[in-house]
Amino acid sequence: MKDNVQPLSSDVAAVLGTPDRLMALDAAVPIFTGPDPDFDDIASLAAQLFSVPISLVSILGRTDQWFLAREGTREIRAPSEDSFCARMIARGDDPMVVADASRNPDFACLPSVTGEPYLRFYAGAPVVVDDQPIGTVCVFDVEPHEETPPDLLPKLKRLASLAASLLKLKEEARRRALAAEMLSREEKRHALALDAANVASWLWDVSAGIVSGNETFYRMLGIKPPKPMSARRFFTAVHPLDRKATIGRLRSALATGKEYDGVFRAAKSGRWLLGRGRVHEWDAEGRPTVFLGINVDVTDGQLASERTRLLLRELNHRVKNTLAMLQSLARQTLRQTNDPVEFMDAFAGRLQSLSEAHGLLSDHEWGVIHLKMLLQKQIMPYAMDYESQIEIHKDEVELGPDQAVGLGLVLHELATNARKYGALSVRSGKVVIAARVVNEEGQRVLNMTWHEVGGPPVDPGGRRGFGSVLIERSLDKILGSSVHVEYLPKGVTAVIRMPL
Repeated sequence: MKDNVQPLSSDVAAVLGTPDRLMALDAAVPIFTGPDPDFDDIASLAAQLFSVPISLVSILGRTDQWFLAREGTREIRAPSEDSFCARMIARGDDPMVVADASRNPDFACLPSVTGEPYLRFYAGAPVVVDDQPIGTVCVFDVEPHEETPPDLLPKLKRLASLAASLLKLKEEARRRALAAEMLSREEKRHALALDAANVASWLWDVSAGIVSGNETFYRMLGIKPPKPMSARRFFTAVHPLDRKATIGRLRSALATGKEYDGVFRAAKSGRWLLGRGRVHEWDAEGRPTVFLGINVDVTDGQLASERTRLLLRELNHRVKNTLAMLQSLARQTLRQTNDPVEFMDAFAGRLQSLSEAHGLLSDHEWGVIHLKMLLQKQIMPYAMDYESQIEIHKDEVELGPDQAVGLGLVLHELATNARKYGALSVRSGKVVIAARVVNEEGQRVLNMTWHEVGGPPVDPGGRRGFGSVLIERSLDKILGSSVHVEYLPKGVTAVIRMPL
């Protein structure tokens, strides 16, 4: 049967393959998904106009003709090369009528004429989109029509124009739906990104006085359940101490159109929040109607900044105390010796003791340090074998800055003394330290003893002047403290009392 089909003329093939026509077809119908009920009424009206059993609303591809709507047939496609419609659009934009296809040499050999359903009559009008014929509205009959009323073809052309308008409207709707879907996906992605980054976003409808935001926004403010709220409630969610300044900055941003930038605490959660935002929309008279903003939780940074300020104040206090202590150390060391070399050795050792105590405190951000660490830092440099020569029996004791610096100097003097003259000057010597915490009238007090054994005999008369004043005054800053040193023949013993 195919051998008997009239070959598609070169002008018809050229029309079907025109790039501009195919581009218009692709823009109007990117994908054919099957018959569309929205076009059924057009096909039905066309069939009624011509009183025929078959009608189509079709689109013409390069090789296939697809049926958007059909009446009188169950097919949804046919080859373009075998179609009446391809030949019709090749002749121009005017409607075309074939009264009896079997007698027309251009159509007599088409399969639908020589075989089922033995078509005879055809009338069609092109569906024109962007000045390109992309399809047709057409009717068929198995009987010839000798006469066609002249008013029917203009009506068929209007139906084709209606089909073209409907195609453009549906494609525009499809594009808008895709754009809306993409926007929805982008908004979801944006919302997920904000949530992952712990960023709160909010919108203030100034004209309505309503503030709404994402889940993070309500969580940061400690508001449950999360739902839009009045601007007044939003402002009361700001900590009272920060409320006036925050409202002032927001009003300034509303009045000037400039960016709002401020840090405030949430009244309920106590979290520090960085706020940024600006007016997004104005009305016709230039009044702000929509304000967009974000909040970022900066609590950790704010606390770190506050801690830094506290540490700087503590450092300033420590520097002043240290300078006063250095002056006292210098005077006391000068009183003990007039020899510059001896002065430098003694003074340098005491400075090193201060440095060790300050280093420990600095490592612990000027908080508290454990007595065990202080003992190790101050005594280890002067012991031949720390593990075997130093015996410690103690409770768990935490020392504040003043206590650590003062006790550090006491331990330094005792250790240097033991190294030069006492138990740590020989390998057989040992220092036994006992540190116990007792409760005296509701206050915790450290009672510590330093006892040297196994060292050279002590000459009380010759040793009494060594650092005694410094040892006894090192804890003067701590009220209720005392240091008592006894130079017993068998070894130096020191008794220290210090409130904690």
